[in-house]
Amino acid sequence: MSRKQLLMIAGGIVLILVFIFFLCPTLFPGLCKKPCKKVMVDLEIWGVYDEPEVFNKLIETYEKQNKECVNIKIDYKKKNFNDYEEELINAFASDKAPDIFMIHNTWLPKHKDKIKESSETILPFVDFRTAFVDVVEQDITDENMIYGLPLYVDTLALYYNKEYFNTAGISYPPATWDDLILAAEKLTKRNQSGQIERAGITLGTVENINRPTDILSLLMLQNGTEMVSENRDSVNFDNSVRREDSLYYPGQDALRFYTDFANPSKITYTWNRQMPYSIDAFTEGKAAMMINYSHHIATIKSKAPYLNFAVSPMPQLKERNFDINYANYWAFAVSERTKLPEEAWKFLIYLTNKENSQKYLENTKKPTARRDLVDWQKEDLEFGVFAKQSLTAKSWYQIDNNKVETILANAITSVNLGSSSISRALETAASQINLLMKK
Repeated sequence: MSRKQLLMIAGGIVLILVFIFFLCPTLFPGLCKKPCKKVMVDLEIWGVYDEPEVFNKLIETYEKQNKECVNIKIDYKKKNFNDYEEELINAFASDKAPDIFMIHNTWLPKHKDKIKESSETILPFVDFRTAFVDVVEQDITDENMIYGLPLYVDTLALYYNKEYFNTAGISYPPATWDDLILAAEKLTKRNQSGQIERAGITLGTVENINRPTDILSLLMLQNGTEMVSENRDSVNFDNSVRREDSLYYPGQDALRFYTDFANPSKITYTWNRQMPYSIDAFTEGKAAMMINYSHHIATIKSKAPYLNFAVSPMPQLKERNFDINYANYWAFAVSERTKLPEEAWKFLIYLTNKENSQKYLENTKKPTARRDLVDWQKEDLEFGVFAKQSLTAKSWYQIDNNKVETILANAITSVNLGSSSISRALETAASQINLLMKK
């Protein structure tokens, strides 16, 4: 065989190899797939509130997309919210933890040791920051490590009875707290004995208000309160700040503002501890306004299908140049105990991408956590308010959200009962939370 023939044969072999490795997978993907070893992947997911039907199609699609080299099976289980956290803790203690589980946006401080963070190769931090609204980074990351991904972010907003507003000649819902005070005074209805028959707004107490400490936290944040120290080793909401030439206590001012709505000696008095539960008062026409999250739109429609109500943005301080809203949401986290952390994270990235997040939001009627879906949702008559507010949502570092909630609730009640001054109530609350942070 001549040298020329040998060179031609060698050249042909090279061309064939180039075709196999570079062109064939592109031109004929069905014929040129590289052989792979089938991997078995079983992922167990725990969630709250959402039924399995919400995720079934998304899971089915993911399983089909990955069936080539991975035999993947994903099992979502809805857990009872009332004992979910306890069940989760027990599952970790008995080495029966799920691969993926839901965490509340305030849970990272107390459950971080149970979570496997994402790697930079699976989810670059810059991509995470670009995809989600700011509060998610605040709540679910630590030192640029990502500990979870949410499908939605809820915020507090103002519910109002349109019939009462129209009858009172109030054309628009209040945009500022000053406007809200005027509207509440105008909408409050008293009998001949001076007793409140209809509240202007459900504010001021604890036991008959839904999420009272969230509302107080919102007021503190809006008022410029520094909730925790920079290194997160103590709370500062009882501290003073210097404004102009004097000391000012923004946390005290927020607590006073809240409790004055239940103080008979104040002009803002419109609510008390004898009134019905806030959601019931609103649905029964015994309150003109209520502050709450988006998921109670469905609650109100269920309790009072013919109630003429609407939702408007959360009132803000008129002297502020920017809005501050308060966040409440759940995110999916990967268990520190899972044997398949990379597969678990890959599924969460798939689940919370733009397309699947939109499907989830359409199905569950919740406001978006993704920046790139705000424009899509902001014109929605019911959820547009919440979608836009997600961009300005805030939260704060709570070492144990349940205990912090109880402590702040006790502070409010002590002021309601007159057993403590505003300053003393906040000082006591701060001292108790600081003890928790030192443990």
